[in-house]
Amino acid sequence: MGRLKAAVVGATGMAGQQFVQALSGHPDFEVVTMVTSRTVKSYREALLEANGSSRWTQSTPVPDDMLEVPVLSSQQFRPESVDVIFTAIESDLAKELEPWFAKTTPTFSTASAFRYDDDTPLLITGVNDDHAPLIRKQQRERGWQGFVLAVPNCTVTGLAVTLKPLHERFGVDNVLMVSMQSVSGAGRSPGVRTLDILDNIIPYIPNEEGKVRKELLKILGQYAGERILPAAINVNCICTRANVLDGHTESVFVGLKRQAELAEVKAAIEAYDPFRDVRLHSAPERMIHLHEDPYRPQPRLDRELGGGMTTSMGRLEAEPVLGGVKYVLVSHNTKMGAGKGAVLLAESMLKQGILQV
Repeated sequence: MGRLKAAVVGATGMAGQQFVQALSGHPDFEVVTMVTSRTVKSYREALLEANGSSRWTQSTPVPDDMLEVPVLSSQQFRPESVDVIFTAIESDLAKELEPWFAKTTPTFSTASAFRYDDDTPLLITGVNDDHAPLIRKQQRERGWQGFVLAVPNCTVTGLAVTLKPLHERFGVDNVLMVSMQSVSGAGRSPGVRTLDILDNIIPYIPNEEGKVRKELLKILGQYAGERILPAAINVNCICTRANVLDGHTESVFVGLKRQAELAEVKAAIEAYDPFRDVRLHSAPERMIHLHEDPYRPQPRLDRELGGGMTTSMGRLEAEPVLGGVKYVLVSHNTKMGAGKGAVLLAESMLKQGILQV
């Protein structure tokens, strides 16, 4: 079977650029068109501002195989002309466009428009793959040939990954979390103003804490009878914005249902290896890397581990107040938590036979 024809919608934004990087030279997907708000001939032209500067914000150059990909406006685009669509657009626009795409074509999204719908699973590959069959209910009830699958909020991604082996082995009762989130999580426009974030931490991110609480319970919930029963976990958090370019850092305190020695907890984390027998192009060798050095993880040193797809954990210690453990994590918000994570999800759906031509 040849590569599936793919489109990237919102290709010039920060999340769209992560799609472009993740799909460059991909063995399963070939980007044959981009969709942007500008009417130009190629992706090379779409990235150019009127003053001649580039909109490309990544630390590596634009992939050569993406420069001449044709660009269309949303009015010109025909979803049925491709096999799969990757969208990196704002939620209001996603509510309008993604149902149109999904009528004919499987759509993978970084927007929140469908995350909370009862007929839509909220998937992290390697964490809750068993929820995937729910997508058939979405297709059946909405009369779609395709579907919409959104990746979770980038802040909840690393948290869910690290809690998965603990919840599976010991059960989780309570979670308290404080995040120190990178500025790339806010996007470039409007983003975070330099004079606000420089030499500073912003103690509030609108709507972020509610997303974490709601999405975590859905991700770690139980799938039964074509519905997801939210996990019975008490969750609270404080989400802040820090003067870091990429990579979200989180301090996590966990109360366990079954008390365990620290050595047993470490063993459970080390044994968590969902990609051991599954070959997926964007999957890291290890889902979690547990650091012994008490000064790790750090976003600058650890965000690119596993190609930006490995979640780093450190400072794992007993937590006597909640009765469990505490730790620090670092997760790459625009790779595992956005574009590349959505590409990994598409690879998983292809492997499971849910994504079909």
